Amino acid sequence: MPLGGVIFDWDGVVINSAILHEKSWELLASELKLPLPPNHFKHGFGKKNEFIIPEILKWSHEQSKIKKWGKRKEELYRELGKIEGIPILDGMIRFLHSLKAEKIPCVIGTSTEKENLSLAFSQLNIGHFFSGAICSEDVNQGKPDPEVFLKAAQIIEQKPENCVVLEDSTHGIEAAKSGGMKALGLLTTKKESELFSSGADQVITNPTMLNISLLRSLFVH
Repeated sequence: MPLGGVIFDWDGVVINSAILHEKSWELLASELKLPLPPNHFKHGFGKKNEFIIPEILKWSHEQSKIKKWGKRKEELYRELGKIEGIPILDGMIRFLHSLKAEKIPCVIGTSTEKENLSLAFSQLNIGHFFSGAICSEDVNQGKPDPEVFLKAAQIIEQKPENCVVLEDSTHGIEAAKSGGMKALGLLTTKKESELFSSGADQVITNPTMLNISLLRSLFVH
């Protein structure tokens, strides 16, 4: 079973946006004068705002508020991103170039909004490496449901079993595996044991360790 395509999670895999996202939640909490529970960011990272606000922050179950506050949080993230810049993880540009040279299609499957992606593309000039993206607006079910990755595989016209998903979150690994894909974990936000226990086929420290041979080795039994 050959390597047919690579599906990239975004935050914590391509870009190092954790600090900006955490700051944006703090700014929103300050604006709304609402409390942030301990470890809220660790529990919510990579999940959709529609889940974070009612289930992790427990701010409200009212859909209009959840939608409004989630939208505002992303506005704050982009404001910070424009001021501070959105950093790409070391090794990612080199890896993307190697995939392009081998004509291996790449696509993004993320819980972030399209506007966030556009901002990073404009700053980092990396949009041309990807065939497209499935973002939070494109799915009904967030991770660990595999919808985001199954739709991403359709963009690059690849069977799920021929795709490798690059993920840094446990629910992202679970989503990849339940979608029938290979899952390569990155230790940018979680512990190695957490990623392996979620079903990761392999775990690496950071994107500097990424190469095509490593991805192909996941298909060798």
